[in-house]
Amino acid sequence: MFIQIANILTAADLRLADTVFAQTDAFESGARTAGRIARAVKNNEQAKPSGLAADLTVLIEKRLLKNDVFRAAAQPGQLIRTLLSRYTAGMGYGLHVDDAFIEGQRTDLSFTLFLAPPESYEGGELVVEEPAGERLIKLEAGALVLYPSTTLHRVAEVTKGERRAAAGWVRSRIRDAEARETLFDVALALRQAEAAGNRTLTDRLLKIQGALLRRWGED
Repeated sequence: MFIQIANILTAADLRLADTVFAQTDAFESGARTAGRIARAVKNNEQAKPSGLAADLTVLIEKRLLKNDVFRAAAQPGQLIRTLLSRYTAGMGYGLHVDDAFIEGQRTDLSFTLFLAPPESYEGGELVVEEPAGERLIKLEAGALVLYPSTTLHRVAEVTKGERRAAAGWVRSRIRDAEARETLFDVALALRQAEAAGNRTLTDRLLKIQGALLRRWGED
């Protein structure tokens, strides 16, 4: 299940991101945090986990955990790690799959939060391998795509400008992907029932949601 969520960040949040990415000495080679295999195909820069970059990372995670759609889709048990990355002309990230465990935590979902307007750089799409072919994703600044960590994906080479993004990983309370999707559908139906003012249906859906969370959920 691929979910795109707009407006994760506010205009003020994005201005803070601009300040962080303007600090050239706050970044280092992205290969430092790559897995053994991915290190060979990873060519980008990542923010050091200190100063304003650390503040921005904390803010991003706070925004994610307050976003209703993100919570419903990811059922987050823990945000494992969030990295700020940039790609300038000639940089990209070759085809890879994310590590199954990061910092001792199982990775169920990955996300890319775009931090630069799409018209400000060329190339730099998130390219996802699917049975029907490649899916290219390039969203507005402040928008996010959430996808399974088992997905083969890459970042296309940037040919002009600077791609800015936050990438991160989630351990979900709901381990099974099909169960997560079912719970997401229930959450959408619950929102529709509430909007329609249908209290009887809302209560019934809350009962179903609670039963499924008890059956499938992990601490």
